[in-house]
Amino acid sequence: MARSRHSVRSPVFCRSRARFYALQTRRQKQICDHSYRIDFTPSPHFLTPSDVRQWQQVPAMRVWASLITNLNYLPGLLTLAYSIQKVGSQYPLVALYTDALPASALAALDARGIPARRVPHLSPSSGKRYADDPRFDDTWTKLVAFSLVEFDRVVLLDSDMIVRKQFDELMALELDAPDNTSGHRVFASTHACACNPLKKRHYPKNWYFGPWSLAEVMRAFVNTRTLFRIPENCAYTSQHSSPEDAQVAATPPSSGVGMLNSGLLVINPSIDAFTLIVQAINNPEITDKHDFPDQGLLSEVFEGRWVPLPYIYNALKTLRWRTVHDTIWRDDQVKIVHYIFAKKPWTSRTLDEKDVTTEWEASDKLLHEWWWQLDDERKRIEKERGVVDGL
Repeated sequence: MARSRHSVRSPVFCRSRARFYALQTRRQKQICDHSYRIDFTPSPHFLTPSDVRQWQQVPAMRVWASLITNLNYLPGLLTLAYSIQKVGSQYPLVALYTDALPASALAALDARGIPARRVPHLSPSSGKRYADDPRFDDTWTKLVAFSLVEFDRVVLLDSDMIVRKQFDELMALELDAPDNTSGHRVFASTHACACNPLKKRHYPKNWYFGPWSLAEVMRAFVNTRTLFRIPENCAYTSQHSSPEDAQVAATPPSSGVGMLNSGLLVINPSIDAFTLIVQAINNPEITDKHDFPDQGLLSEVFEGRWVPLPYIYNALKTLRWRTVHDTIWRDDQVKIVHYIFAKKPWTSRTLDEKDVTTEWEASDKLLHEWWWQLDDERKRIEKERGVVDGL
């Protein structure tokens, strides 16, 4: 493990830390005023470049990151961290946490050597809430990752993901310079799947129902799995004819409904980009119209200015379902699996998702077994190391 050139107690280190906090505060106050629901007061939990380099040698200050705001998602984050280590990534995972996270969770992170970085809670000034998906209330805070200018690159991952193959190439992905928010490579992500196979009524209207002709309605009744779905509005549908290309390339950002899935974001942190985000969060005309908070906002604010990545970097578990996008899914090519929807692999080792067909449930069982196997490995290794907190 690399050591800092100065002791953490040395006057030189302390002066460097003080200068870093002062610079960070000045830069962040440039975008904050009393109307924003954001607190950027530095705390001892804020990381400095010296802190990060004490964990390991981090090339060019590049990190994976995942937001954790409550105990419910802690098992997911711990297993995500283990999966990143298992594939041999040379970059650390930083847990981004808010003041709502209990001290016991911070202790669990510390026991496993997972660095934590305190971040402020973000929420729209309109106070918009998501009654159908309460977990979405916290997802605005993920956008804080754009403000972490102490890092050159932050790759944000949802904590309900696991990594199955090396993916360090994302750290070298070409993006626009942080001060260029008008370019076409501001950040990178994957497309949202707009198929809505579970026919959730609160999803965007162009995801599940449209002005169909009589012939289209009749075809839908013949195959009930496509009823209320508009596959043509999904960016992944256009790749069904070239599944091998889908493993290495994505369609343009305007494809389908033109929306990204924020489960994975490749970011060059930028005060300029975060300024645009904060302004949008405080604009009810923008926030109130999005059924998916952070990803809807990003898709609008940076329309056509983000880099689409292949599905393999954010393989939503539903993509594997037959008649959804199983045509392009390849088990041996997927690098990151995303366990979307409210029921997570760590909540139960049985599958009883509402409205999931037996056929789809069989697919979920395989993917959940991938997570369960990693989780069992993690717990076994942690026990051998003396970590026995039951997580």
